[in-house]
Amino acid sequence: MVGLPKVRPRVLIADDHSIVAEGLRSVLERHCEVVGIVRDGRELLTEAPNLKPEVVVADIGMPLLNGLEAAERLKALMPDVKLVFLTMKDDPNLAAAALNLGAVGYVLKHSASSELLKAVCEVLEGKSYVTPRLRPENWAVREERARQYEKELTSRQKEVLQLLAEGRPMKEIADILKISEKTIMFHKYHIMASFNLKNNAELVLFALKNHLISN
Repeated sequence: MVGLPKVRPRVLIADDHSIVAEGLRSVLERHCEVVGIVRDGRELLTEAPNLKPEVVVADIGMPLLNGLEAAERLKALMPDVKLVFLTMKDDPNLAAAALNLGAVGYVLKHSASSELLKAVCEVLEGKSYVTPRLRPENWAVREERARQYEKELTSRQKEVLQLLAEGRPMKEIADILKISEKTIMFHKYHIMASFNLKNNAELVLFALKNHLISN
């Protein structure tokens, strides 16, 4: 494929849906070396430094730790790794938040077969790729859109909110985050008070709205 280096780039796939992940593998293996598949954001952070991919293709809506949060932490561990995000949502706010991580790809899952390799080419050249489904004028207000996505949640609040919204018990969340259940309760109370959320159902809807979990 024009644009890809002669040496097949090493690509790691991060997606919790086995059928989707295998479909991505079949698309990528034509021109890339797929070094592995991981199923959630925390596994990505554990495995990527060992597998040493040049590009990570990550679903934004992964369990335990969503793709954006995982990618931000991964960049601290592997500053040179390139990122291509996959999502079902043609949401310019979400895309703007992804682009805040630098030159990244943003591809809709249903068009991955036609756009994914192009996105990989672009990010390997230090360029961003955004699905044509999002109009160019959306990026004139990228910073404002990114702020709308962030909603002033801290990184810790976002990971607590995601795990709560996934319906995980307090003890499991405490084990995953290596903090006390009391601290989790504190974060939950602060999130609900700050955003006027009255119950767990509203908490889940808030997490969905902020793309921390998938519906």
